[in-house]
Amino acid sequence: VIGVVIGKTDVRSFPDRKNIGSERYTFGFTIRDSPSYFINVTSWGREEYIRALSESFRVGDCVTIENPLVQSKEAEREEKFNPVTPSGYKLLLSENHSVVKTLSCYKMDTKLLSLLHLPVKDPQDYYSLGDITANGQSLDGRILNVLAAVMSVSQ
Repeated sequence: VIGVVIGKTDVRSFPDRKNIGSERYTFGFTIRDSPSYFINVTSWGREEYIRALSESFRVGDCVTIENPLVQSKEAEREEKFNPVTPSGYKLLLSENHSVVKTLSCYKMDTKLLSLLHLPVKDPQDYYSLGDITANGQSLDGRILNVLAAVMSVSQ
């Protein structure tokens, strides 16, 4: 699978249920290879492997993923912590079988770079800040999608 990384989570650890007293590490990212298709990728493993893999690329990099495990996603559970994707599947990376290579998007295909700036939600599924301000009471308690741009950053 070849795509541009459009999102990435921090490395986290969890107690290992199989080896009491030790921890398993994980992180995830989302890759996109066309305007309509993107998929979530998760990796679990030893701390050294997960940290090295996480540090090997960043959002905006193009990656090639070799030998991922393809699994059906459990939409309700999966999408609570990951971006909602159009695919019914997710990719799992294994330390022993999978390889992630970072490549130059310019060498790959400049079309991949343009995918980095496309929204992942339907353009009709957003609220403007004006709508939220005007209708704040009726929207109370609802989960909303907001599309916004950063105008400036300062201290």
